[in-house]
Amino acid sequence: MTDPTVFGIPEHPARIAYYGDDFTGATDTLSVAVRGGLRAALFLRTPCASDLTAFGELDCVGVAGEARSWSPQEMDRWLPDIYAALAATGAQAVHYKTCSTFDSAAHVGSIGRAVRIGLRALGQHTAYIVGGQPNLGRYCAYANLYARAGQDGQVYRLDRHPTMRCHPVTPMDESDLRVHLRRQGLDRIASFGLDKLAAAAPGALDALLADVPAAVLFDVLDDAHLAAVGRLLWDRIARRAGGPALLAGPSGVEQALLAAWPDKKPETAVRCPTPDPVEQVFVVAGSRSPVTAQQIERARDGGFALLDIDPQRMAEQAGERDGGFYVRELADRAVQWLRTGRSVIAQTTLAGTAPADSGPTLAAAAGRLMHQVLRRHRLARVGFAGGDTSSLAVRAWNARALTLAYTLSPGVAVCAIHSGDAALNGVELMLKGGQMGPPDVFEALRQGRCVE
Repeated sequence: MTDPTVFGIPEHPARIAYYGDDFTGATDTLSVAVRGGLRAALFLRTPCASDLTAFGELDCVGVAGEARSWSPQEMDRWLPDIYAALAATGAQAVHYKTCSTFDSAAHVGSIGRAVRIGLRALGQHTAYIVGGQPNLGRYCAYANLYARAGQDGQVYRLDRHPTMRCHPVTPMDESDLRVHLRRQGLDRIASFGLDKLAAAAPGALDALLADVPAAVLFDVLDDAHLAAVGRLLWDRIARRAGGPALLAGPSGVEQALLAAWPDKKPETAVRCPTPDPVEQVFVVAGSRSPVTAQQIERARDGGFALLDIDPQRMAEQAGERDGGFYVRELADRAVQWLRTGRSVIAQTTLAGTAPADSGPTLAAAAGRLMHQVLRRHRLARVGFAGGDTSSLAVRAWNARALTLAYTLSPGVAVCAIHSGDAALNGVELMLKGGQMGPPDVFEALRQGRCVE
């Protein structure tokens, strides 16, 4: 659980502060910020002044969370302090970072509720929602969300998407984000559609704001739209009253802000460092996405050892020390494979159905499994596949922060772990959402391949 310790205001305030509702998405935002020239760090707990000082002057401060898996009551308890902490960085814009497919529901991970809490916490009347992220194949047209299936697959309206419409936790049966978020208690959402983006005049936004909507939702189909949205956002940020502006949506928020940076623009075209290949990697895959399933099959064909996890057994023993005998047994088998020089994927993706409501339990156990393997067999690079799995697994480590090592592909960041635990410190960690990454993503992780 996030520690709601408030920030001390740094001597050099950040321009942007964001909270990622899962770790995977939070690392994507970190990647966007760093590749856009910003000095950025992603903290795994709400940082205090000394944490910020340790990382020097930061343009962008991130906090990786797991609100995507929270109930409304948990959001009510924790998010006000998190928003207060982000505002205390002195940032002009506070971003509630959501999954790019906005998958959420009234009972779990409610984006609508999170935005309402943010408006109250920051003393604002209207939030600004960026509806798309084109580099991930996410497009918003007249408030309806479309998403590509896999990295190079077909684009579907969200309620017809082969994965998102049958998501095991938050099935998306509505593509109109206004309706989707209204179901979660966020009423009065004004649409800034494609027709308005053609001119993107501040006066058009002012006209919408005259009715004081709870949120304005911006369509996005391409980079030109992102730049237009960015100009409108910076205009509102400059004219805001009181606290920081509240923004919501995927990493398209940062892409828009970077595309229209208002003064001295950060250094741009930051090139991906060239990482070295490593001999082997260890990955824990908890995603149920067919994209991840195909990636696992590709890795097996390429020589990765596959370690099948029985979700039932893992869930039954999860409350025991270090995850119980079964997790220790899995760690032993993984280390045996690793000591032969093989790369290993421990996976539930191809396994039987997990027990009902066992997601958080299994994710925490996955974190313990990874930690046990790293304590016994030093590795330079590891990974998690699955947004919810990543969030809760990494949280169990009590590490300090992540900084970007390189970007493997759009939406897939590889980060360096900062931790007082010698088994974790300096290890490069890939956090991959279920639908993200190329078909050979796990071999690409081993090779150190990165996108330019």
